[in-house]
Amino acid sequence: MVDYTTPVTTAFEMQRATIEQSQKALEQSVAFQQNINEAVIDSLDTQESAQRRGVELSKTAFHSYLDAIETTVPGVAGTLEEIRTAVDEQYDFLLENHAEAFDNVESELLEGAEAYDEMADDYVAAVSEQVEMLVEAHEELESQSVEVAEQFGDQLEEVQEQVEEIQAQVEEVQAQAADAVEA
Repeated sequence: MVDYTTPVTTAFEMQRATIEQSQKALEQSVAFQQNINEAVIDSLDTQESAQRRGVELSKTAFHSYLDAIETTVPGVAGTLEEIRTAVDEQYDFLLENHAEAFDNVESELLEGAEAYDEMADDYVAAVSEQVEMLVEAHEELESQSVEVAEQFGDQLEEVQEQVEEIQAQVEEVQAQAADAVEA
């Protein structure tokens, strides 16, 4: 007996494997985006610290400049002290705003990442549920297709047997006719 179901079964298995691989790819891409979001948020502290050091270095450089003026220009000490006080106040204000801005950015990014994670998790769960339903329907279709292929194979074998019987009868009749012609 010839197995007519192997190609059908193989095709369905390949289709299911493709569906499952696509689902895994989707899950991996969502996880990758979640990892990127986490990395960005984790890097904020480093960025804030580096920028704070840059501002503090600028303040130190400005104070060094004022020190250089004070040592080279006589009689400006009082004026320079007022400038130092004003500059220190501005730098303190800048650093305070800088910290507040980073706190706000981090807070907003955390909220956005949490919302994305929740939405992505819901999406992946919905897709997984749909894929599960699709695979079940696909398996049912495969079962029906295999049954049809088996029935086709059985019918084909019956037809082939009938053809062989008719062919044997034809050969027998031809042999009888040949014997009758010879006699």
